[in-house]
Amino acid sequence: MEWLWIVAFILVVLGLLGLALPVLPGVPLLFGGLLMAAWIDDFARVGTMAMIVIGILALLAWIIDIVASLITTKSAGASRQALAGTVIGALVGILGGLPGIILGTVAGAAIGEILANRDPRRATKIGVAAGLGFVLALAFKLLFAALMLGIFAYAYFV
Repeated sequence: MEWLWIVAFILVVLGLLGLALPVLPGVPLLFGGLLMAAWIDDFARVGTMAMIVIGILALLAWIIDIVASLITTKSAGASRQALAGTVIGALVGILGGLPGIILGTVAGAAIGEILANRDPRRATKIGVAAGLGFVLALAFKLLFAALMLGIFAYAYFV
């Protein structure tokens, strides 16, 4: 059974890393690790109600993650190429860590918009909006992850 705790711990760590790395589904991994840890203990310390609340928080964080960047970029009037550039830029930016992801998101959106409309001023606006959306989504994911971990820890230790 100890190996199950190790797997749960690894899922939580990967989930925390995934909050900033677009390649890893951070919130689902975090929730999966917490759910597994509660299940290992037969939900004796962390009950069903606590896991339902954590699950709702995970769902909200996942929705915010998907929607925030798209809304900020689209509200700035981004083209489809800029939206695709946002994703491609974030993936390429992984090589540079968190700053690389943010800069990659901004650069990818701007390059996509330049390819679509050839307007550098508009491309700059779209790039900044994409970066803002990423940072905003990251802040909300961190907040929700902290709440999830806090609720789990409170239920487990108190």
